[in-house]
Amino acid sequence: MCGALNITVTGRVQGVGFRPFIFALADKYHLKGTAQNNLDGVIIHAEGDSGQLKNMIEEMQQSPPRLAKINQITVRETARKGYTDFTIISSDNKGNGIPWMPADAAICHDCKTEMDDPSNHRYQFPFINCTQCGPRYTIIRDVPYDRPYTTMKEFTMCPRCYEEYGDPKNRRHHAQPTCCPACGPVLALYDHNGSCLNINTQAKKMTLDFLKKGKIVALKGIGGYHLACDPFQPQTVARLRQLKRRPTRPLAVMMTSIDCAKQYCWITKQEEERLLSPEMPIVILQKKEGVAIPDVISPGLTTLGVMLPYTPLHHLLLDAELPCLVMTSANTSGLPICYKDDPVLDDLKNLADYVLTHNRPIHRPVDDSVVQCDGDETFFVRRGRGYMPEPLKTTGNVDQIIALGGDQKSAYAIGKHQHIYLSPHVGDVENEEMIHFLEDHIRHEQEWLHSESTCVAFDKHPLYETAKIAQTMLGEKISVQHHHAHHVSCMEDNALEEDCLGIILDGTGFGEDGHVWGFEFLYGNARSVTRLGHLTYTPLPGGDRAVKQPWRTAVGMLLHYWPEEGERIAAELFPDRRKEINVISQMVVNDINSPLAGTCGRLFDAVSAILGICSVSTYEGEAAMKLADGLGGTDFPDDDEKTYPYRITSNDHGYELDVSAMILAIIQEKCQGRSIQEISRRFHQTVVSCCVHMTLAIAAKRPELNRSVVLSGGSFQNNYLRKHLQRHLEKRDFQVYTHKQVPCHDGGLALGQMIIASAARQQRSRAKTREIKKKS
Repeated sequence: MCGALNITVTGRVQGVGFRPFIFALADKYHLKGTAQNNLDGVIIHAEGDSGQLKNMIEEMQQSPPRLAKINQITVRETARKGYTDFTIISSDNKGNGIPWMPADAAICHDCKTEMDDPSNHRYQFPFINCTQCGPRYTIIRDVPYDRPYTTMKEFTMCPRCYEEYGDPKNRRHHAQPTCCPACGPVLALYDHNGSCLNINTQAKKMTLDFLKKGKIVALKGIGGYHLACDPFQPQTVARLRQLKRRPTRPLAVMMTSIDCAKQYCWITKQEEERLLSPEMPIVILQKKEGVAIPDVISPGLTTLGVMLPYTPLHHLLLDAELPCLVMTSANTSGLPICYKDDPVLDDLKNLADYVLTHNRPIHRPVDDSVVQCDGDETFFVRRGRGYMPEPLKTTGNVDQIIALGGDQKSAYAIGKHQHIYLSPHVGDVENEEMIHFLEDHIRHEQEWLHSESTCVAFDKHPLYETAKIAQTMLGEKISVQHHHAHHVSCMEDNALEEDCLGIILDGTGFGEDGHVWGFEFLYGNARSVTRLGHLTYTPLPGGDRAVKQPWRTAVGMLLHYWPEEGERIAAELFPDRRKEINVISQMVVNDINSPLAGTCGRLFDAVSAILGICSVSTYEGEAAMKLADGLGGTDFPDDDEKTYPYRITSNDHGYELDVSAMILAIIQEKCQGRSIQEISRRFHQTVVSCCVHMTLAIAAKRPELNRSVVLSGGSFQNNYLRKHLQRHLEKRDFQVYTHKQVPCHDGGLALGQMIIASAARQQRSRAKTREIKKKS
């Protein structure tokens, strides 16, 4: 029995070889018809035997292309049109759906094989790609995803490439970036004065030679420029750090293969899968002891950020003599990543000795993604290349809402119908250059989404640059408390709508009382939350200076907990800072620039400084990271009897955690000569214990509350805290949820802001409707 079907496939189905895949299925099952891209996804008209039509749909669902992600398949019977063959027809701009731009994908096995084959006309071609790999998101100017809407529009295909592009049985059939040495981009090497030294193969050879000689080379990648150098030449790495103004923050290393990475790091099955995935993110790995990776790469840490070569050019630059390269974003610390071609030589001349670039424009900059694995789970540290721009589905209406996130680890979100487009990592919005970068980024995304915001959500902190940007934008303004956004971000990440408890451990956040929050126990949902518990406030002498100088945070705690003895204890712990401590003491006593704070991040900073691990931070989270790194792993057994003392008290506003006894015990153990590792372990165990007992106290007092708990905030990047707190709570019959699709830190704030703004807009709409009914 013959029939005809109209099939609409939505999801990540453009730019992933889906139409050629459908063509192959139609050929296999002897079907006729058409396949076409539009704004809804892929539209298929198929005619033939009813059983074969069913087979095609089943195989489409079960074995899609490796880069595809089907969201929905809608099938409708229709009249036969009498097609005599199956064809892929030109895309159109019809449809009301959600455009799913394809993500950039690492070079596939087939392209790598061709690139290594001397008989292939794409031998050592640095821009080889096909439907299963290559640039996507970063080159797209508009949808639907077709060559005229990409930065490849300027490159006219040669007859050979055009033949491949038009051949339904070729894996480059409708691969939009298809090109070869005869018609593709040109590689060019420049010195720091802007003089072109060579192009293509000779440029690559010269670059390799310069790298081996200890030079710093800026490389144009998929989403921006990297600074590359040989990690085994410490003087070169030190010079790179000086030029970037990045003295101690860890640098990522690209290694030629998974076997190479295993020589230097311990790699679990989950970590290997991430390293080899089409996204090929940077994966944070545990370094092997005694290996040759210089400490200057990740000073004071036992971990190393590793990625594998994900572009053809990367493979061409790594060989047996140069198996590893430092790969860090090409920018001065605190400034946007370089990605535009016009000013790039001026921008990079003070950062690199040479620039290896090409003439395929980058339309959308994007940083490398960073993940860390724990068991069979993967957690985002930075969401970027390879994972963008896949939207997140929600149940509410978020259309025309834009959420700006926060100023640190900034990422914004744009709402379209019931989908949320979370931006890639933008960076810290702390200067004019970053403000302009963020504004440009937003404009580009709104253009391709054809979205104009009528509602702007932003952080409640009055001094945040993102809050100031919000005031310049059109539409309703909704300010969102920082930790409420974290709470709801994790709820949305786990599709939770009912009230739940949120344990939000964070470094900062403007509180409803004007103080700095960050060790919060909140209960509620997107509409509202109630603060049920928190850490005792202590002064931050110098405000933001204390964030960069953890010893100040420690002194503030000591002065608060022991007004009579605090200054003396502080002077004994930090003898080189006696004069400054005296000044700080006066600041605290007279309440001069010493805001009150109760945050997990600052607690970790203080303990790190007291133990002499990190008294001055050169990057956010350094003190806490190095304190956690001293644990010696996360799998050691808990021992409740070895926790430090602490006190939980109750008042009219909820519960308050006092850790003064813990701080005193840590100081005493340090003076007694107990090892840093033992103290760090006991401290971590105590933080977990505090959270568990606070949760139990809340549950005992409020038994009617749901026993669902979300964990959010930047401190949960600490694997020990997240894993052990989750385990302890689950043992006590709580259902615990952690982040899956977005980072737990401020990079996930915009998701929570978006949902809160949607709920607020809905409430206001209902209130307005009730008011109208009353008047009528």
